Amino acid sequence: MIKMYVRFKVADFDKWKIVFEEVEPFRKQSGSPGAHVFRNNANPNEVLVITDWGNKEQGMKFGQSPELKNAIERAGVIGAQEISFAE
Repeated sequence: MIKMYVRFKVADFDKWKIVFEEVEPFRKQSGSPGAHVFRNNANPNEVLVITDWGNKEQGMKFGQSPELKNAIERAGVIGAQEISFAE
């Protein structure tokens, strides 16, 4: 099992969370059995999402998908995302 860590900032966490939940079926269809969301205590609009994947390629494909790019725009993500993988 591979973990994909994505850290980023959002304009409004509550708005972002709605879009995140809308994307859940697509994330599961793409091969992720689960995801966890964490907020920075000092800055609640700084988010860390950890998703599980069978392999790194699944996570990368999902991360580059047009569906996710559209969701990121709708959700109000600010700036670049910091992405890393771990086993």
